[in-house]
Amino acid sequence: MYRVGTGFDAHAFCEERALILGGVEIPGCRGLAGHSDADVLSHAVADAILGAIGEGDIGKHFPSGDPRYENISSLVILSEVTRMMGNKGFGIENIDCTVVCEEPKISPHAPYMEKKIADALGISPEAVNVKGTSTEGLGFTGRKEGIAAVASACLRRSHPAD
Repeated sequence: MYRVGTGFDAHAFCEERALILGGVEIPGCRGLAGHSDADVLSHAVADAILGAIGEGDIGKHFPSGDPRYENISSLVILSEVTRMMGNKGFGIENIDCTVVCEEPKISPHAPYMEKKIADALGISPEAVNVKGTSTEGLGFTGRKEGIAAVASACLRRSHPAD
């Protein structure tokens, strides 16, 4: 049996922090505002997996008001979501992601993001695809006010849930 989930996240730029996307620090760029490390890409992946296993979203499991998650690496969140997924008897077939922004360019960093996400999920980097797109100047991403990401997760039943 297969299950598919989708995830979406968006954060505004802020000057006070580094930009982290897919667990990779992108030098020379404004960071994103958020309670955790504000990694929109990892958040979208986490939400896609949680959606596929019917467990809501990261806000349910990692609430922004909880001081335990302040500045937490979103790769830690992905690892925890992977544990939850395994407890439900599922494994990842593949992850597909799109980062929506005018800057930075995603393609030079995509292989590193794929590796970091794959490591956090315990899967091969070949099972993770990261790409970027712009909105050609439209909307908040086009005005360079922030970054958004969308992800899909295809899961397969690996064993019966405990």
